[in-house]
Amino acid sequence: MKLPVITISREYGSGGRAIGEKVAQALGIPFYDNDRISELAKESGLADVYVKKAERMKATSFLYGLYMNATQQPTRDDLFELQSKVIQKVADEGPCVIVGRCADYILRDRKDLFSVFIHAPMEFRVRRAKTAYDVDADNMEAHVKKQDKERANFYNHISDKKWGDANSFHFAMSSVYGIDFSAVVLKHAALHFLDNAPA
Repeated sequence: MKLPVITISREYGSGGRAIGEKVAQALGIPFYDNDRISELAKESGLADVYVKKAERMKATSFLYGLYMNATQQPTRDDLFELQSKVIQKVADEGPCVIVGRCADYILRDRKDLFSVFIHAPMEFRVRRAKTAYDVDADNMEAHVKKQDKERANFYNHISDKKWGDANSFHFAMSSVYGIDFSAVVLKHAALHFLDNAPA
């Protein structure tokens, strides 16, 4: 049975990363999250390409040179461009699970893409942020909402879709019944997606 490239977007605290990792293990396919994508960008030499580009821009742009000398940090769009190349490369290598980084949008033209959005009630997400992420903010609900807003702003800036809109994804699910149960449901959906996907 042919497996898809699975991308997971998720609300903060919904456990989307943990669910994705379990699905990847169950299907025997690679798992990529933000940390792994960043590592691969460095290993592949794409980061060197960025540095050369920055040096060229410094030479031709006084203001950009001042900015780079002050921050020594690539812009969000530069980092996204690097990570997009890595995401396209790992998807080309075969079925995998990719969490975050607007992977569903980057890979939107692929026939084997199975895009997923994972959400959960606020109470569940606050509880998980405390236990799984060891977060202890004064106002946990405000903290969760802030993380969601940052994800939404990034996604909406990069794509022409709206973050969290179920219509933008092939499959949307709540993780309220737990990480293990959600992973089983998502694994089952992934196993049958390509057989039932619209032509």
